[in-house]
Amino acid sequence: METKATRKTTKKDYRKLILEGFKHEVLEHGTVPKSIFKFSKNLKMKEEEFYTYFTSFEAIKSAIWLEIFEETIQQVEGQEVFKEYSAREKFLSFLFTWIEELKKNRSYLLSLYADKKSNVTQLPAEVKAFKERFKDFANEIILEGKETQEIADRPILSDRYDEALWIQVWFVFRYWMDDQSPRFEKTDAAIEKSVNLGFDLMGKSALDSFLDFAKFIYQSK
Repeated sequence: METKATRKTTKKDYRKLILEGFKHEVLEHGTVPKSIFKFSKNLKMKEEEFYTYFTSFEAIKSAIWLEIFEETIQQVEGQEVFKEYSAREKFLSFLFTWIEELKKNRSYLLSLYADKKSNVTQLPAEVKAFKERFKDFANEIILEGKETQEIADRPILSDRYDEALWIQVWFVFRYWMDDQSPRFEKTDAAIEKSVNLGFDLMGKSALDSFLDFAKFIYQSK
């Protein structure tokens, strides 16, 4: 007799089958499948069964981005030392781990995005859900950084910190896509330099200290 647990397991397996099958098709042919009907047939599924899990190939691509992100989060948060990291260290850990997860799918990603590296202003539609999930994660880091005063709380600018971290994420992805160095050493260096610059800018600067001092002098009159 089929139980709810059995149906849940079957559903999960079919979803994974579709994701892996889609990546295989892209790797084999260098592009997305021609139609959902043909793709479903190759997976020995009925087309209507496919729609139980996804409504389009864009939805599959979006799910793959989210899957990579979730695996990255699981890896970094699974480390006991992660809880003790500063905000800067947490973001560095995320990026280095994320790149390791991307490496597992490099050929797939190159097939879809290699010819779009130069277009840095337009974000592919399927990446937007990943961006929103990342921003939730980024805001947790930013909040912790503000609480420890590692990150300065500035009017207006503070509301854009999550977007600044996202820009770094997408920069790293674009840089890694084009990186031909052994073991992607240049990407590792780009991560460290960009994160250090970003957190230095978000941190309390000499200008902030001057403004605080000027405010103190003015209020002390």
